[in-house]
Amino acid sequence: MERLKKAMERARAERQASLAGSAGRPERQKAGGSRFAHRTQPRPPASDAKVDYTHTATLDVDADAMRERRVILADGVDPIADAYKVLRTHVLQRMRANGWKTLAVTSPGIGDGKTITSINLAISLAREVNQTVLLVDLDLRRPSIGRYFSEGPTQGISDHLTHGVDLADLLINPGIDRLVVLPGHDSFTHSSEMLSSPQLVQLVRELKERYEDRLILFDMPPLFAGDDVIAFLPYVDAVMLVVEDGKVSKSELEQANQLLGDKNFIGIVLNKAEQVGDVSGYY
Repeated sequence: MERLKKAMERARAERQASLAGSAGRPERQKAGGSRFAHRTQPRPPASDAKVDYTHTATLDVDADAMRERRVILADGVDPIADAYKVLRTHVLQRMRANGWKTLAVTSPGIGDGKTITSINLAISLAREVNQTVLLVDLDLRRPSIGRYFSEGPTQGISDHLTHGVDLADLLINPGIDRLVVLPGHDSFTHSSEMLSSPQLVQLVRELKERYEDRLILFDMPPLFAGDDVIAFLPYVDAVMLVVEDGKVSKSELEQANQLLGDKNFIGIVLNKAEQVGDVSGYY
C-alpha cells in the first residue's frame, strides 16, 4: 500500500508541475469553442431534491441479494459506508467548487472494482438531501450495472443508441430516493466508435440539459481495455480512477496518468484494501 501511495503522489506531483508550467501561457481555444464549454459557474444545490418517479420505473429490489453484491443500502455503523461518505465529501467539494456535473469513473484494468465503486458512490451522493444523481452504464463492452439491482434489464442504453428507444422508457429508480439509473443492455463490438458517435454525444447533451441540477456518474470501461475512455473523456467534466490495493503496479499507474493527460482528474480510489475490506483511500 505504501508503494502505491508513493506512486500516486509522484503521478499527482508530475501532473501539478505540468499544469504549473502551462499556467503562464495564454489559453488557446480551438474554432468551435472549448470541448468543456458546457461548464458553468458553481451554484448551490437545489433546495428541494424530492423526485417524482411517476414516469420512471421503480424496481422492487431484493435487499439481501444487493448486499451479497456489496451494494451499500443503508447508513449505520459500517466502515465501508463511512469510507464512501468520505469519498462523497471529496467528490462533492471538487464538483461544486468547479461547477462540474459529470464524472467518469474508470480503472486501469478489469476487476479493480470500478462498477461497485460507481454504484455505492452514486447511492452515497443521493443520500445528500439536496442532491440528485443519475448513474449511467457506459461500459459498452461489458455492461453490468443493471444486474446489481435486478436479474438484469430487458432494455438499456444500447436500445436507445441503436433503436431509438426513448430515454424515459429506460430509466429506473432502484428504490433509493434521488437516484436514477440508466442501465446497459447489449454489448458493442466497436464500443470506442460508439462512445464518440453523434448519437452518444447527443445523449450526453440531453442528459445534462434534462437534469440540470443532477450529478451524472458514468461507469466506463477499464482504461487499458481499449481507447473507449479516451474517446469519451472530452464530453465529461472530470474523471476518477479506481485501483485495487496491491494489484496495480507503479508503471501501470504512471501509464494511466499519461493516458488521462490534461483531463480534470478528481482523484484515485484505493479499493479492496485490508483495513475495511473495500474502499480505503482517496488521493
